[in-house]
Amino acid sequence: MIDVTLENFESEVIAASMTQPVLVDFWAPWCGPCKVIGPILEKLEIDYAGRFKLVKINSDEEQQLGAAFGIRSIPTCILLMNGQPVDGFMGALPEGQLRQFLDKHVPPADEMAEDAIEEEEAAPLDAQGQLEQLQHAVATNPSDDDARFEYVKALLLAGRWQDAKTAFEPVAPKVAGMRRLESLQRVIEAMAFAASGGDVAAQDARIAANKRDFDARFARAQLLAGQRRWTDAMDELLEILMRDKAWNEDAARKTYIAILDVIEPAKPKVAEGQIPPDDPTVATYRRRLSSVVLS
Repeated sequence: MIDVTLENFESEVIAASMTQPVLVDFWAPWCGPCKVIGPILEKLEIDYAGRFKLVKINSDEEQQLGAAFGIRSIPTCILLMNGQPVDGFMGALPEGQLRQFLDKHVPPADEMAEDAIEEEEAAPLDAQGQLEQLQHAVATNPSDDDARFEYVKALLLAGRWQDAKTAFEPVAPKVAGMRRLESLQRVIEAMAFAASGGDVAAQDARIAANKRDFDARFARAQLLAGQRRWTDAMDELLEILMRDKAWNEDAARKTYIAILDVIEPAKPKVAEGQIPPDDPTVATYRRRLSSVVLS
């Protein structure tokens, strides 16, 4: 059980719900029924052994979160999956009804055990192992653009931009009209620019003298990308977009999207009908881009 506030809500509730159901218990210290249901929920979290996560929100102290969920009485419990509320109830239900509520949504215990066995049998490859696997896939089938995209992306994430450039060359003629290939090209160019010299501090000085020196801001973003400081690079590109959305033929927005395409992990396999979760960092920066571009 975790106490959640506005500060840790994104990580403890939204991000956590991407991998397991999260039950949010809105309560208050003066609430009698809350004192009844609280211990039962904590017991069930232990009994269900990781099949769901319990978090508690003090509705008196976190009124903004209560308002966001439309909480009108307590206790109120909301179940989130994949970042979205899927079910809920009000009042202090008995343990039997709570189990029925949970069993509608949480994975069965035997399914969890099978998943654990499968994960143990198929230990994930480390970064070098993944690179070697992708390199083999490209060598075996050079026309497999999907494998080549993932291979070039992995090389960029490893900071091997020159190897990425070489691996990218066979698909370079296809860039026009293919966003993901254009994204690779833009990040390769950013890393090449960073490797050619340049100093972040020098760009900082130019920006301090003129906050609308977009050339300096863009150069700074490229230097940061060259250091694989991806979120810092996107933060700088947002500074351009907040001031001029269409600067230099949309270069800032396109480079921002290119970084997102490169850092976004491959989607995990999920059961049929389920939506694979988004990476929390990528999801956050996509929302930030939308809020700036649409403002």
